[in-house]
Amino acid sequence: MAEPQPAPDSVIWQGKTAADGVVYVQVCPRGDGSGLAAVLVFVPNGSAPPAPPVDPRVLAEQAIASLVMRAPEIRMAPPPGSTSGLVGLPVWMWTERGEQFLGPARQSVSAGGVTVTAVGEVSRIAWDMGDGTTVVCGAGTPYVPGAGGESPDCGHVYAQASTRHVPGGAWPVTATSTWTITWSGGGLSGTETLELSSSAELVVGELHVLNQDGGRR
Repeated sequence: MAEPQPAPDSVIWQGKTAADGVVYVQVCPRGDGSGLAAVLVFVPNGSAPPAPPVDPRVLAEQAIASLVMRAPEIRMAPPPGSTSGLVGLPVWMWTERGEQFLGPARQSVSAGGVTVTAVGEVSRIAWDMGDGTTVVCGAGTPYVPGAGGESPDCGHVYAQASTRHVPGGAWPVTATSTWTITWSGGGLSGTETLELSSSAELVVGELHVLNQDGGRR
């Protein structure tokens, strides 16, 4: 409600008086997204006052909170927890597919005639291999049994055995996905980022060749 109320001779009253209704201040987002605009509105007795303005940014927060985004589901060859990893042997890394792991995840929220839509999608996945190396990939290529050589887009070759450098004998591997979230609606838009991580362990040993020729050359 406007405080103070307009003068009795103001055109805002539309020829009415204070006995006929009340003047409210109505604040709305500008159509070009440049801010807010305030206007005075006469509301007759018995009528509902103007609805409060809806802030698109509040709706954006609600839409983002409703997005289903999960940390990477780690897949590797050799698989985590196995003891088949060897120094010099290529390791393949990839993640599970699906909207909840990679996007695009989409959600819309509406209120007061305003609709805001948020879309989240993974822009990159960074692998901390535990030996001081970070590998940045996309979703990676799943390993096919019998495939030789290194992964075409997301792999690593360990130069040192984990058993010699890590308590417990396994390299700690962490995959962190960066979600880029864009939202728009109500004349406004924005971008946010979110990082989600998963961890695994990979034992990497050394291959020792036994000389059985008795020293003969």
